[in-house]
Amino acid sequence: MGKQEKTQVGKKVTTSEQAQRRAKRIENVAKATNVTFTLELPVRRFIDAQAKAAGMNVTHYMQKLVEDHVISTAPKNDPLALRLTAKRYVIGHAVTIAGEMDAAGKFDEHFILNVIKEAAEDPEFAAQYALAIGEKAISKNRVAVRARVSLNQQMGRLIKKAVGARSKRNEKGKIARAQVQDALITTYTLLEKPELESAAA
Repeated sequence: MGKQEKTQVGKKVTTSEQAQRRAKRIENVAKATNVTFTLELPVRRFIDAQAKAAGMNVTHYMQKLVEDHVISTAPKNDPLALRLTAKRYVIGHAVTIAGEMDAAGKFDEHFILNVIKEAAEDPEFAAQYALAIGEKAISKNRVAVRARVSLNQQMGRLIKKAVGARSKRNEKGKIARAQVQDALITTYTLLEKPELESAAA
């Protein structure tokens, strides 16, 4: 049974419930910068096809389009463009590592954590990650924390998609997450592969 602690009202909360609540708070932070707009159906279909060809979902693909535009049109050495360039490097490197580890048979439910740990051993990745989240990321600066959360979420989702995995569910049908200390990420989603699940049945 998970570690428990008492809340102010005396109710006991398991570590799993704490992880779920923290993940929900992180999700709410990410949603604070969402932008919604409408595309013509032919445009949406075209973007869908482009995203699929790139191995991405539409949200990530369109986000990359916008960020690539900023990078290509910003003045030389613009801080935002430099940070976004670092972000694209970090995500791309993590996806590459994910593919290599999966091909080597190293997939398990903690795959997201394992990939990021492996990637973090590369000094260039570590340097680019620090640049991508901003110099103040170690502090409690809200902007820096949001940047770190957003980057970690994107890495997790794209690692999952890169190897054809899906989020693991707990006995209540909710997405299973885990927490870790002393790593670039603190919360991550446990993964599984449909084909592995079928083979074990």
